[in-house]
Amino acid sequence: MKSHFNKSMSIMDVLFLAIGAMLGWGWVVLSGEWVSTAGFLGSIIAFLIGGLFVIFIGLTYAELASAFPETGGGFVFVKKAFKPGLAFISGWSVLFGYVSVITFEAVALPTVIDYVLPFKHSGFLWNIQGWDVYLTWVLIGSIGSVILTSLNYFGIKPAAITQTVFTVFIVAVGLLLVGGAGVNGNFHNLKPLFVDGFGGTMSILIMIPFLFVGFDVIPQIAEEVKAPSKKIGKILIISIIASVFFYLLIVFGVATGLTPKELKTSNLATADAMVNLFGSSGFGVLLVLGGVAGIITSWNAFIIGGSRILYAMAKNGMIPKWFAYIHPKYKTPTHGIIFLGILAFVAPLLGRPALVWIVDAGGIGVVIGYFLVALSFLKLRKTAPDLERPYKIKNGKVVGVIAIILSLSFIAIYLPGMPSSLLWPSEWLIVFVWYGSSIILCSKEEK
Repeated sequence: MKSHFNKSMSIMDVLFLAIGAMLGWGWVVLSGEWVSTAGFLGSIIAFLIGGLFVIFIGLTYAELASAFPETGGGFVFVKKAFKPGLAFISGWSVLFGYVSVITFEAVALPTVIDYVLPFKHSGFLWNIQGWDVYLTWVLIGSIGSVILTSLNYFGIKPAAITQTVFTVFIVAVGLLLVGGAGVNGNFHNLKPLFVDGFGGTMSILIMIPFLFVGFDVIPQIAEEVKAPSKKIGKILIISIIASVFFYLLIVFGVATGLTPKELKTSNLATADAMVNLFGSSGFGVLLVLGGVAGIITSWNAFIIGGSRILYAMAKNGMIPKWFAYIHPKYKTPTHGIIFLGILAFVAPLLGRPALVWIVDAGGIGVVIGYFLVALSFLKLRKTAPDLERPYKIKNGKVVGVIAIILSLSFIAIYLPGMPSSLLWPSEWLIVFVWYGSSIILCSKEEK
């Protein structure tokens, strides 16, 4: 069947797409919490273990992406292995996670701009959960959504070029931090190596799978990659390993750049470490600009991935056909892009506190998607042993079982009684509304 998309993505475009999606903004705002909570070595161990977990899940995606290089990624894999109903749950769940990131980035952007260019906001609108929402603050996020939506509307290549440029900038800023740590860092700051023992390491470990959400964007655009499908699988694994390495370097840079006391009082530890290491506040601003780049790359990647999920689901008659529209000139799923752009445009109106609920709730969708892909991987190994798998991984059964166990472990983290359980009723209500809305969409499409 002839593809409606242009094969305009190079293998390097794909690599930077995934790395940019995974790095995002978290490395700027959370690094201080990692080192304070688990210590330097405790954080390193958490990232090594967490990275290994994600690699196992990534291996199942890599093999299936090479076998089925079609738009839709995990949704397509589950549909090949099981009935359409389970595929719908898979696609809708991952879309939930993507939407949560897109809306969060629309709020993160004005938050970060305030650090770089602080000014008094005007045009008070309302107060949500004790936080004042101002028109000028909202406009920064909303204008950002218009720019990124437009970028994706006019073809994937402009979006891919933007992704590459900003991802290179993120990596350069991160390497500058590490270079400063190597030359000017105080290695006495690395002690204590562990904080709160095993409990501290575990508290970081539960964050890690969600810091790596983004590698799964690669299978979403497999149909648009001008490279052998075997390379798609390889590049997916390389992107995860590269991101793990980046996070390890950031932990080192922050741990050597700030004393334990400074870590506890810092609001933006990565930026403050950069200032300490280079002795100039300008370097702190530079690092925050790297964070702005992270917001853009993550936001951009999930618009690309989310619009392709909507397209694939609509093409299969699971949601309104309106989402399956491909622009005749730009060859992009423009209706899906516009839909996601509207969500990002209105998101800042809710203020920062409400969107924390959306991000937390959306995470469960991603891990449900991981679980269903891992199940599909094992099912297809059994039912379709002769399927051409250009990137066939060794010890497939063992890898598949480990991926399933890890996915179930991630899902359990959100359940009541766990340290990261979703809040009742706010976050669980968002989950119920999201999945409830899918029932309405499905019923309308059936009519």
